[in-house]
Amino acid sequence: MDGAGRVYFHTLGCQMNEVDTGKMRARLTAQGWVTTDDPGLADLVLVNTCSVREKAVDKMRSVLGSYRMARRFGQRVTIGVAGCVAQERGAELLERYPEVDLVFGPDGVNRVDELVARAQRGERVMDTTFLDLDGYPFSDEIDPATTGVAGFVTIQKGCDNKCTFCIVPATRGAEASRPADAIVAEVAALVARGIKDVTLLGQNVNSYGLKRVGEKTFAELLRAVHEVPGLEVLRYTTSHPRDMGPDVVQCYADLPKLASHLHLPVQSGSNRVLKRMKRYYTREHFLDVVAQLRKARPDLVLSTDIIVGFPGETDEDFEQTMSLLDDAGFVTSFSFKYNPRPGTPALKLKDEVDPAVASARLTRWQDAQRERSLQFHRSLEGSVVRALVEGASRHDEGVVAGRTSAFTMVNFPGSPELAGSFVDVRVTRGFTHSCRGELVGA
Repeated sequence: MDGAGRVYFHTLGCQMNEVDTGKMRARLTAQGWVTTDDPGLADLVLVNTCSVREKAVDKMRSVLGSYRMARRFGQRVTIGVAGCVAQERGAELLERYPEVDLVFGPDGVNRVDELVARAQRGERVMDTTFLDLDGYPFSDEIDPATTGVAGFVTIQKGCDNKCTFCIVPATRGAEASRPADAIVAEVAALVARGIKDVTLLGQNVNSYGLKRVGEKTFAELLRAVHEVPGLEVLRYTTSHPRDMGPDVVQCYADLPKLASHLHLPVQSGSNRVLKRMKRYYTREHFLDVVAQLRKARPDLVLSTDIIVGFPGETDEDFEQTMSLLDDAGFVTSFSFKYNPRPGTPALKLKDEVDPAVASARLTRWQDAQRERSLQFHRSLEGSVVRALVEGASRHDEGVVAGRTSAFTMVNFPGSPELAGSFVDVRVTRGFTHSCRGELVGA
């Protein structure tokens, strides 16, 4: 079959993958494709993959197996694999999975309609070529499935850092920044659709614009987006602590729409481990950046990424990471055991940490983090917070969920018609991951 039909998307991994899926949906919709939520009804299945951790790769194998079985039982379906695993292992996927018709990396997202058309004409397609960075063709399409009050806008792709544990430079390529005018225009278009809370996305947002002559810096971009009429909350992710400059810090003092939450991945609290990771900052520098940020925005809430069990990590190194939990005051964190990734420099490090030791360290960190998260949310009890209502709670009837500038989720009795509005909520109880409250003046 050469033409449009029903397409099912299965997205794994990070928020950038979710945005990439939205861009593919926009291009295919323009060609007449209709999105279905039932893979059993699909003429085209696209699995958008992640390779940052092996668990995501295992998940890809599992879901791909189920779609392959449908093909074997006679269902006429074109199967495509997109994203980071496709970029990393394209030829292997085509060889290992004969039912797969199409494999393409992140740089193929903007040509998905062309690639699908080739696959439907009977060609087995593999496209893992990185595009020229000059005039890189960022997509301006908006996902037709965009709903709710929060949206995401890509401002750059790729990463020029060479962290020894990270596979992103190999799967996403070198950094390229999207023109600031296009970013501001997309934010404005999302606001026109009812979006009030926008997150700017990039692998290393702080280096935005530095490779484009005459382009805005990241701080200048924040200021430009901040001026979009109707935008209420501005967020961004992800930052590299080495590149967090004073101009961005100053934005926290000057821009009231800039959220009082920042995800700032530290990875380790040990200078020795940070050096082996090639993070190019020290614990002391990280804490100095945190102090500057909190001086500019005293109520700033921090989250971070932590890797335990990196090759050569000693008990003393791990204790330094544990102490950073209190010294930096992380309210939440994403924490993992070191996960060897194909082709990364860390594979050459032979002093592996015993898996049982790494697991014990991870458990200890996560237990301490949960306690700190609980303490923070309990500290809000009795206070009144301003929250943007996202919609009805997924768990409790008659309850709606709102998000504060600090990214704290507050659930309280209310009508779903409040979605999209800002309300004052008195926090009555804090839990590990959220708060309970009551609408002020209800």
